[in-house]
Amino acid sequence: MHSSDIAKLKQYIEKIENLEAEKIEVQEQVSDIFKQAKDDGFDTKIMKKILKLKKMKIEDRETEDMLLDTYMLALGLIPTSAEE
Repeated sequence: MHSSDIAKLKQYIEKIENLEAEKIEVQEQVSDIFKQAKDDGFDTKIMKKILKLKKMKIEDRETEDMLLDTYMLALGLIPTSAEE
C-alpha cells in the first residue's frame, strides 16, 4: 500500500471513530430526553412508537395498520360487529 493510501485510510478511520463518538453522545442526549419525558408523566413506549410511525411512508403505515387490525380481529383481540 502506498503512503498516500495509508494516509487516506487513517483519515477514514479517524472520521469514523469521531462519528461513532458523536453518535454515542447523541444517543445519550436522546435517552436523557426520554427520561425527562417519563418524569413528566409521558409514556415513552408510545413516544417511541410515534417516532417510528412518523418515519414511515403513509402507504406503509396504512398497510401495517390494516394488517394489525386483521390479525387482532382473527385472534379475537377486537370484537366483530356481530359480537357487540
